[in-house]
Amino acid sequence: MENIKSILLLPFSGLLLAALICVFILFSGLLGIGAMILFPFILLFFYFVFNHPSNALVITLVFAFMSIGMIRYMPSLPLGLTVDFALALTIVSALFQPNIKIDYSKINNGLMLVTLLWMAYNLAQLINPEARSIAAWFYAVRGTAIYMFMAVPLTLLFAHRNKDLNRFIKIILIFSLFAAIWGLKQYIFGVDAAENRWLNEGSRSTHVLLGHLRIFSFFSDAGQFGAGIAHAGVIAMVLAMGPFKVKYRILLALGGLLFFYLMILSGTRGALIVPIAGALTYLFASKNFKIMLAGLLALGMVFVFLKFSNIGNENFQIRRMRSALDPEDASLNVRFENQMKIASYLSGRPFGGGIGTSGSWGKRFSPGTFLAETPNDSWYVKIWAEMGIVGLLLHLGILFYIGLMALFKIWKIKDRELRQKLLALLSGYVGIAIASYGNPLLGQMPTGIILYMSWSYFFLSQNLDEEITTQKAISNHA
Repeated sequence: MENIKSILLLPFSGLLLAALICVFILFSGLLGIGAMILFPFILLFFYFVFNHPSNALVITLVFAFMSIGMIRYMPSLPLGLTVDFALALTIVSALFQPNIKIDYSKINNGLMLVTLLWMAYNLAQLINPEARSIAAWFYAVRGTAIYMFMAVPLTLLFAHRNKDLNRFIKIILIFSLFAAIWGLKQYIFGVDAAENRWLNEGSRSTHVLLGHLRIFSFFSDAGQFGAGIAHAGVIAMVLAMGPFKVKYRILLALGGLLFFYLMILSGTRGALIVPIAGALTYLFASKNFKIMLAGLLALGMVFVFLKFSNIGNENFQIRRMRSALDPEDASLNVRFENQMKIASYLSGRPFGGGIGTSGSWGKRFSPGTFLAETPNDSWYVKIWAEMGIVGLLLHLGILFYIGLMALFKIWKIKDRELRQKLLALLSGYVGIAIASYGNPLLGQMPTGIILYMSWSYFFLSQNLDEEITTQKAISNHA
């Protein structure tokens, strides 16, 4: 009897569910159909995120790559906050999984200390008498400190294994490949309607020069894309020189060359320093003097080609790269003039004009003021203008400390593959850190999140090395 009831109940339940769905769609229209289609994917998204906090960090990295470009297609949605949302989800995911054993010793290191110090200085800027707006501070501090303050400890605590490091590098390279393909699409077929609208809203003057489009892919602008894709190129090329399978090394080398080609198409002259500084860092850090000599010779040849020849001058991109080495370049001199004006303004302001008083946030919250109307064109000049010479020296000291400690820690690593991966991240970091003098790169997406997570892996290097040693010992014993 029970079996008969079950058999009769099953089709009845199905018909009832179908009727409810039809009524829902009838009253909600296309919006309801869209919701029905998206609902399973939303469930899968939250299942993935709450399966482990490290998965939320993966989503953070994906959003860091994609969110800015998506704003061009969905300007009414607050997609700029997706990175904040993903980082918050990481915390929520950890709170709702009491079975996860958290090793708090992972945050007992110098990186966490300088992260807290930098966050404290940014908080202290709230009482800066020169600050114009708390709202400006709230928006701008996300890029200068909040993302670092959240990403560093979350990576140290929840993404501290070798499989997390491997996944991190794969995501960087895969999404950089997507960015390169999208950039090639722009170069070959031109921009689409949404991108053209973005150009017409004020970016055309800086992104279309003498009839040539500066490729920006799905990044915030050509400057960020050029440096970001060069950063990925450095990582790929350093990995290509590592102790990996030949087929992987060939693919990495080809990917690196593609990334550098897109760097040139971006027309971002400052991005040229990323592969140069990255290569010099790798040559020094690898302590392989034969490779160092060959690398220095290759870099010297590139410098001579750009500085002392006119070969390829008929090509717009080569001409633009060549102008980066011209001390008489007009735009370079304008930058120096602006920096002298800012220096004069800051002479009696050791703590700067306040976070959010320069650049786009300054124009939004304090239009007409000196810092809002004077372009800084540099991450370090931005820090200097907003946080003063005290903030700049503190920031530079933190960046130098992280790089130096990373170098010492990498030199102690025994596993060759792990050492090469961290050398790739270190080379990319130094390249971006130096290039940030010419462009505001460090706090931008996705570069900022990539660097903060990279720093965490430098300070996790000993744990990662010990994990590999343990796994090898177990494997040999078995």
